[in-house]
Amino acid sequence: MPANVAATGLRRDRAIVVGGLAILAALAWVYLLHLQAPMTGPGIDTMGMGGAMAMAEAHRWQGGEILVAFLMWVVMMVAMMTPSATPMLLMVATVSRQRPQPPSPTVMAAAVFAGYLAAWTGFSLGATLVQWGLQSAAWLSPAMTSVRPPVAGLLLLLAGVYQFTPLKHACLTRCRTPLGFLLAEWRDGTAGGLVMGLRHGAYCVGCCWLLMALLFAVGVMNLLWVVLIAAYVLLEKVSPGGWWVSRAIGVLLAGWGIRMLIAMA
Repeated sequence: MPANVAATGLRRDRAIVVGGLAILAALAWVYLLHLQAPMTGPGIDTMGMGGAMAMAEAHRWQGGEILVAFLMWVVMMVAMMTPSATPMLLMVATVSRQRPQPPSPTVMAAAVFAGYLAAWTGFSLGATLVQWGLQSAAWLSPAMTSVRPPVAGLLLLLAGVYQFTPLKHACLTRCRTPLGFLLAEWRDGTAGGLVMGLRHGAYCVGCCWLLMALLFAVGVMNLLWVVLIAAYVLLEKVSPGGWWVSRAIGVLLAGWGIRMLIAMA
């Protein structure tokens, strides 16, 4: 294949991948903003998603409420993790373009992303069950703002300490080096792409799960913190100083948690 044809194809692949991810992330953020929008109308009190879901504290969750909470977590993960997954998917398209086996680079990238989202969907299911348990035990405050201060302090402390653990280091290493991951894990075909995405997503869940759990401490539907955590995850994975950022955040979170626990003593 002539070099100019290959370069044109690669540019097209990257444009499709970036465009598709940007649209998906935008739709996810629109949905989250919609959940935060107040609901008004005859006989309806003004409240956002938090107020509506807080009603679950007064009774056991029904299937519809569990489904709504699960969908909320899935969409939050799509909104938060799609930007940081982009370098990996662009690398998938690049490597796939250089290989003769089907599927096309864009289909391969889509398969990897589907596997990646499957991993975060699993996390979302776990987060939904935790939220269900916290609300049933009245440990989650009204309007899903946060857990009780002692639990919030413990979460912050654990999240800070986790930043220095070998597991965090191993997972972040694989998330920061997509080419290295692909060289070690590459599988051809759509099914292979799904497996690669699932494995890469598992590493990213291992890297970030406690950071996502901090939403229970600062507010499950606190969109400011959703944005801040998403920005931090992207910075940690793609910036040259990502390791130092990770450790600095670990110190800040641990210090914040210790301060909260001391205040409650």
